[in-house]
Amino acid sequence: MQFTTNWWGVSTATPAVCGIRSLMSPVMSAGGARLSTCDRGPEGPRHIDSGCTPRPGRVISVAMASSPYTRPSRDAALNLAQTSDLPGLMEQAAVLRNMGFGQTVSYSRKVFIPLTQLCRDVCHYCTFAQPPRPGERAYLTLDDAVDVARRGADHGCREALFTLGDRPELRYPQARAELTDLGYPTTIAYLVAVARAVFETTGLLPHANPGVLTRSELEALREVCPSQGLMLESASPRLLEPGQVHHGSPDKDPDARLATMRMAGELAIPYTSGILIGIGETREERIASLLALRDLHDAYGHVQEIIIQNFRAKPHTRMAEAPEPTLDDLLWTIACARIIFGPDMAIQAPPNLSPTTYGTLIRAGINDWGGVSPVNTAGGPSSSPGLCPSCARSSRSWRESAR
Repeated sequence: MQFTTNWWGVSTATPAVCGIRSLMSPVMSAGGARLSTCDRGPEGPRHIDSGCTPRPGRVISVAMASSPYTRPSRDAALNLAQTSDLPGLMEQAAVLRNMGFGQTVSYSRKVFIPLTQLCRDVCHYCTFAQPPRPGERAYLTLDDAVDVARRGADHGCREALFTLGDRPELRYPQARAELTDLGYPTTIAYLVAVARAVFETTGLLPHANPGVLTRSELEALREVCPSQGLMLESASPRLLEPGQVHHGSPDKDPDARLATMRMAGELAIPYTSGILIGIGETREERIASLLALRDLHDAYGHVQEIIIQNFRAKPHTRMAEAPEPTLDDLLWTIACARIIFGPDMAIQAPPNLSPTTYGTLIRAGINDWGGVSPVNTAGGPSSSPGLCPSCARSSRSWRESAR
């Protein structure tokens, strides 16, 4: 089996034919809509190396052909919280995944660019955000960011994912002073400039996850980023209360996050979102969060992927001793997400957070591994799987068992 990379990911279904062309002008002229140049050759689907989304796979079982998908109502979806039949849920989810994506598992080969690790929020589980350190810069310089991107391009990356905290200039005088020295009024304005420089210098496609934004900030980023993202994490305002994980973090207000995503939909910006499980939410609240994202996608059609991310306890955080969600809990959530969103939504679970369970995650309904990088940078995912040979082996094993 040959694994072939493109901007969207890797096809495990068939050999692929690759070509390269510039994406920025057509993507931007389409108002940020995702372009696809996938076509079908004599040996099966070909995923051209130009940012295409794999076509939905063929129906590969009699059960799929005879059981068309009926999307669960809100009440039916909420009732999933009472379902304890994990094998049954996973079986339903796997059928739906195969209906939509066949035997294709994808990943995005990207480089992570940590623009700043300062953040005004104080999430109790976060290890990315760091306070200012004497003698260290608050922001990566433009030249340093381009250098990181060049390293990624040299290693075959197609995408540059910018990691940064939320509006650090509103909390830290050092951030405000450094932005002034750089000649920019806000972190977002600086992000726009750096993303443009990265694309113009390396051809890597910028993807930004900068947090809660205004409409004008979304529009500015749309000019340089073919896609953007914001994890909802949870739609429960309860997690903002004293003693909960988001207390003291204004950017984690679900109303503010959903408002940003709604504006992104109005602007036709391809968007990635998802939920974080194991941070004190109930299963009912997880389902409600997934339904909130489904409602947004129903209204605007702009959500291109749902991420199910499991909390991992990290040293030196307030949740260092907190229990992590079990594998069964993660599988239950992935399967519910697939059932709620159906066969056509891309669903991801980061493999670096569950490094010994790749094949099981596929059987629960995912079709995408998300971003993996051959370049180690501060602010990238912990235990980055690089080119992810274990993911590849698990994908091959799953394909063989699915025959």
